[in-house]
Amino acid sequence: MKRAVIHIIYITCSLLLLAACRPTVPKEYIQPDDMEDILYDYFISQGIAQGDANGMGSADYKRELYLDALLKKHEVSRVDFDSSLVYYYTRADRFIKILKNVQERLGEDAMELGASASEVERFTVSALTGDTANIWNGVRSLVMIPYPPYNHLQFSVKADTAFRQGDSFMLTFYSDFLYQGGSKDACAYMAVKYANDSVATTTTHFSVNGRTQLRTSSCDKKIKEVCGFIYLGQGFESTTNLRLLLLSEIQLVRFHKQKDEDNKVTVPVSRDDSLQRLPDSLRPKHHRLGERPLQVSGKEPEAPLKINNN
Repeated sequence: MKRAVIHIIYITCSLLLLAACRPTVPKEYIQPDDMEDILYDYFISQGIAQGDANGMGSADYKRELYLDALLKKHEVSRVDFDSSLVYYYTRADRFIKILKNVQERLGEDAMELGASASEVERFTVSALTGDTANIWNGVRSLVMIPYPPYNHLQFSVKADTAFRQGDSFMLTFYSDFLYQGGSKDACAYMAVKYANDSVATTTTHFSVNGRTQLRTSSCDKKIKEVCGFIYLGQGFESTTNLRLLLLSEIQLVRFHKQKDEDNKVTVPVSRDDSLQRLPDSLRPKHHRLGERPLQVSGKEPEAPLKINNN
């Protein structure tokens, strides 16, 4: 009995020590649960502001109005919000956890409003058969902030038996910048490595919301790997403003090269069957070389062609 009591006391003390060692957010900053609720409302309000800006001021002006309204709703001052962002930016691992929770809540809300799972996660990895396949093997949505290691996404797909010589590839995704201030600059890079150590690359910069695509041309060489990255730059100015990049519907599409015979178009050869249905008066008259050709419209035809056999 005494030994059991000692064991219970030991477990209780261990749990108290673990709770004491758990990192906490100082009271002067917005706590994680409250920050999650604020950012959840922020994501929704920014989407509304973007769609509500038509003909009634710029989207930036609308976003500021909605931000002030939601901070008032949560009884948080702009100063407290900005200082809390600075705190979470310096502890990006906690910030990323909050953002993932927000993203899950937004997805659940979409499902409750009637969106199917395929609409929430619109593109899934398809079977590696057929002429076109999505071979993306990473996360399909991601939140990035302009601070390492949370400002880049790397990917690599090794070639297998489903790859063919002449395959081409397209990296595509949707981007949503949620910036209170600062320059927006993100870069996407894709490379196709071949068996002879040659590499085909393509790069693009993007700074607006919408769809981005990178496409490589086909090459009749054996493929070893398709790799690349998406990188969010920090910009030149130092700012404490909220700066987030949402990537969604990420996919890497492989296209098989069409065979030459598939690209051929068969054109039926006319056998002048329509001529067989013409009346005799309209049917063309054939004549041998040296004979007088058919007279048309009552005019005297020209003399037939004479051939000099000398």
